[in-house]
Amino acid sequence: MLSLKVGQLHLAEASPYVVFVGKGQKIRTLSLEPKAVEYLKFYLRDFHEDNPDPEAYVFYSRNGGQHKKMSQTAVGSRLKLLAAVAHETCPEVPSGVHAHQLRHARASHWLEEGVNIVQISLLLGHANLSTTMVYLDVTMDQKLAALETVMDDNADASSKKWKTKDSSLANLCGVKKIESKHN
Repeated sequence: MLSLKVGQLHLAEASPYVVFVGKGQKIRTLSLEPKAVEYLKFYLRDFHEDNPDPEAYVFYSRNGGQHKKMSQTAVGSRLKLLAAVAHETCPEVPSGVHAHQLRHARASHWLEEGVNIVQISLLLGHANLSTTMVYLDVTMDQKLAALETVMDDNADASSKKWKTKDSSLANLCGVKKIESKHN
């Protein structure tokens, strides 16, 4: 995000989007929601001139100017400052917020809203689903819902393949027994 340049924002399109260049120079195109477009346009008006340089960093260094990107340390300091102010109004906001917490929280909220884990993985740009699974929390409500599905009343009606008279491995796997010609 800190490497994002003005030319990578496509806010005037019918379906606005941004092109990110991520780790390993991997290119990702993400659509933008109308509210995000509104905020970005407002930000660009305030922090870039009327005709912004496409090569300027969207989030640039206050000391280095538009062609020097903002540092992670600067973002961290600003987040901590804003979190402390927000914490005064809403004690649920942690006072020591860091950027990755925002990403983690968004992913957790998507999960709570019922977004499929595979879709979340794609939205986060993870190459492997296991990367997404590592830091997504499963809420207590989700655990209870999963248990309710497993302990459904209809579970008693399902056949127990391991309790049939032929409980061989072949039967459990659905493979038919081959009769020997020599019998």
